[in-house]
Amino acid sequence: MVRPIYRDYIHLRAAHPACPMGVSLLAAERTAHATPHSPGEAGGAVRLLGKIWAENPVPGKALALQVVDLMALIAVGRRQASGLPDEHGFAAIEKRHMAKVLLIEDDAETAEEIKAELADRGFDVEWSGNGIEGLDKARSSQPDAMIVDRLLPGMDGLTVIETLRKEQVRTPVLVLSALGAVDDRVRGLRMGGDDYLTKPFAIVELVARMEALLRRPAESRETTLKVGTLEIDLIERTAKRGDRAIELLPREFRLLEYMMRRADQLLTRAMLLEEVWNYKFVPATNLVDVHMGRLRHKVDGSGDAPMIHNVRGAGFILKAVS
Repeated sequence: MVRPIYRDYIHLRAAHPACPMGVSLLAAERTAHATPHSPGEAGGAVRLLGKIWAENPVPGKALALQVVDLMALIAVGRRQASGLPDEHGFAAIEKRHMAKVLLIEDDAETAEEIKAELADRGFDVEWSGNGIEGLDKARSSQPDAMIVDRLLPGMDGLTVIETLRKEQVRTPVLVLSALGAVDDRVRGLRMGGDDYLTKPFAIVELVARMEALLRRPAESRETTLKVGTLEIDLIERTAKRGDRAIELLPREFRLLEYMMRRADQLLTRAMLLEEVWNYKFVPATNLVDVHMGRLRHKVDGSGDAPMIHNVRGAGFILKAVS
């Protein structure tokens, strides 16, 4: 269902490059999710957005969003009238796009760049320039996620996070820091951070990490993952199957973590290349198969029942041994 929508989105971006990416993508996503059984209507909304923007470049943004919002609401109304559930409805999509983020960053230039990018992606961003004020805002505003710089005036970023964790505040936190050594990253995670991004960073990576944090179910700040007898420690970066330790290279660990988070799901080579290797295209390579072969040899040791399964022509599945 989504693919036709994004084809329309790509056509819109090519035909109307002046239309902000966040606006056209938001329009595509809103209508796509609100009309899961009506891709034609949703695609029409995206095309209509392009027409509005082309004819009204200044007021077009607000008007265009009103149009796609209205079409989404109409589609939701049709589903409700038909007795269909509204789990993909407009309210749910609006909630997703208006996730509230608290940014605690003392560098004004960095903060402005982050705020602008997140706002363009549909986030509601509140900014604080020091640790003490940031802690107060975290307590009072109840954000959906936080971005916390490690070195802050007033109160260190890790102290802010540690204080919130002691108060049982489970808001997911992305730690920003110029300190990128392994010990620094481990300390950031152990003090309560959910993810750690080293400066300087690409803004698109920060956005992707925030989206990943917000996709996690509430109260899922696990430090270990388990699938059957297979277990990995996300902080110590260790793995074991039963009592047998498994020595993994960094890429193998990342690959195994990705698979364990999606146990019993078919993972295609394209998915793995994009999520584990960060490829934005699918090259003609056996990279996945080579790494998967090594990982299977380590996870499915001699005498062990296999947990990693190759689905010929499709991809791979990680399953607990029944």
